[in-house]
Amino acid sequence: MITMNDAPEAAPKWRRGLWWRYLILLAVAGVVLVPLWATVLGGFKDLGELRVNAFGLPRSWQYENYAEILMGSRYWQLIGNSMLIASATTALTLVLASMAAFVFSHLRFAGDRFLLNYFLVGLLFPAATAILPLFIKVRDLGLLDTYTGVVLPAAAFSLGAAILLFRNFFLQLPKELLDAARIDGATYLQFFVKVVLPLSSPILATVGVITFVHAWNSYILPLILLNSDARYPWPLGIMVYQGEYSTDWHLVLAFITLTILPTVLLFFVAQRYIVAGLAAGSVKG
Repeated sequence: MITMNDAPEAAPKWRRGLWWRYLILLAVAGVVLVPLWATVLGGFKDLGELRVNAFGLPRSWQYENYAEILMGSRYWQLIGNSMLIASATTALTLVLASMAAFVFSHLRFAGDRFLLNYFLVGLLFPAATAILPLFIKVRDLGLLDTYTGVVLPAAAFSLGAAILLFRNFFLQLPKELLDAARIDGATYLQFFVKVVLPLSSPILATVGVITFVHAWNSYILPLILLNSDARYPWPLGIMVYQGEYSTDWHLVLAFITLTILPTVLLFFVAQRYIVAGLAAGSVKG
């Protein structure tokens, strides 16, 4: 218990601990923001200045680097492909993961724990470990070089984390809601659609943004499963600026800046929901 004599000594210790936290957060922010700063500014430089002045302000702002990319049809084609793949992957993941998590959190049946653990095992293995069998299966289904052939595996690899977050959020909903709905004659599906989903905006936004960003930045799956240049998403489109003997790094940086901008804007729009969803859907010990 803190007495009146101890209070003046305790306050400075608390303040010192707070300053350490701010310094740590500032260091982490620097690690994240400095590469972004260099990427954005690098798009305004020419190739020669970029090699000698990677982090400083440009001596001569080369706005035409961004204009050249924005005025070209190739950029918009790549953005359209990425938007289609990421949006379809996100929608499919939200539908399947939310329904599966609802079943695992409110229903009991033989093998439910085994099935839940089976989904969660997917968290231990990245997509690269299953490239060969995945390629064979997609080829056998006739889905090679199609958007569907990329969306289905991407959604499958996202299900583990999505189900885990959804389930922990659904478990925190009052059980009295389900009891009242059952007494009124509502089915489980009606309860899920009319009661659970309207209360799940934070976790829906959280899982949606995480899945969208992951699918937006996906490189390995489109590289293996797509053959047509017209279906490439933006991570594969960077190869346009890579020649046999040299790379236009200033255009690459401008291209990356323009392509990560949609995900940054999406994060800021849904930031309030993401924080609430992560706090409510976190795993409790």
